[in-house]
Amino acid sequence: MDIEAKLKELKEKSATLFENAIDPKQVEEARLYFLGKKGEFAKIMEELRAASPEEKKLLGKSINEVKEHIEEKFRSTRERVNKKINELRLAREKIDISLPAKKIELGHMHPCTKIYLELENIFTKLGYEVVEGPEIEYDEYNFEKLNIEEGHPARDEQDTFYINNKILLRTQTSPVQARVMEEGRLPICMISPGKVYRSDSVDATHSPTFNQIEGLVVDKNITFADLKGTLTLFAKELFGPEIKTRFRPHHFPFTEPSAEMDVSCFKCGGKGCSFCKGEGWIEILGCGIVNPRVFDLCGIDKNIYSGFAFGIGMERIALLKYEIDDMRLLYENDIRFLKQF
Repeated sequence: MDIEAKLKELKEKSATLFENAIDPKQVEEARLYFLGKKGEFAKIMEELRAASPEEKKLLGKSINEVKEHIEEKFRSTRERVNKKINELRLAREKIDISLPAKKIELGHMHPCTKIYLELENIFTKLGYEVVEGPEIEYDEYNFEKLNIEEGHPARDEQDTFYINNKILLRTQTSPVQARVMEEGRLPICMISPGKVYRSDSVDATHSPTFNQIEGLVVDKNITFADLKGTLTLFAKELFGPEIKTRFRPHHFPFTEPSAEMDVSCFKCGGKGCSFCKGEGWIEILGCGIVNPRVFDLCGIDKNIYSGFAFGIGMERIALLKYEIDDMRLLYENDIRFLKQF
């Protein structure tokens, strides 16, 4: 069979193959039959090599015309098949808008988030600035600049997760305060909220990961009276105007003097009940006057400036305020528990 006859036959056969194709696989098979590397046109081009230059010139035009015809058939057939497939898919996936919709359950804030926003609102109204810092911290800022030198017993109490001997996951948000003091922009009135890490065992009152919000005030003539007045106002805003406070002596390396602050039990009014374990008081935070040595380490003149600091565990406040008896409930994502808030 000569090349002209083959071209005529291929043109007629293309009409049949492409028109009968009903899916992408058949369309591709037809394309390969005509236009593939081992297809009919490839065979014709092999035969064309043996033709004379005059024959190549005459046949080349016919070959290109038939090839373009078949390529157009392929494109139109592929478009037709894809359109049909999309129409069938849309028909299958059509939504019956007359049916009642599925109920969309909207979430709400986690108890710890609610507590954080409440604490932030109280302190920002008092003029405190919110400052955040890195959770991966240098030992220098986490311990040394807070008067907790290497070998200090407080390091054992805050045994933490070290990345190497100089970098760790912070055990408190106090390093943010050290960084701000080191900048030397005075006076300072700030809170530093965030996640902290300690290698505690998980139980009803402990977790290796929890949230703190710490405060720092540095200015001239700051006294313990300023600390007591600020934290008493904070407690009344958080728990109610009838709340009383007391400060018990304690020890923290970065404050001197130091104290733990209790509030009168908001369940029994200080009379003693199961909630406060019969004591009438509930411990909520630690605080104190900034240790002069911390000022030395952070480059602040202790002869001119003084200040106070405090630290609050947000989970502890959430447990107290919402009367939750197990800290683990805050992290288990049990929807039955979370729906109560």
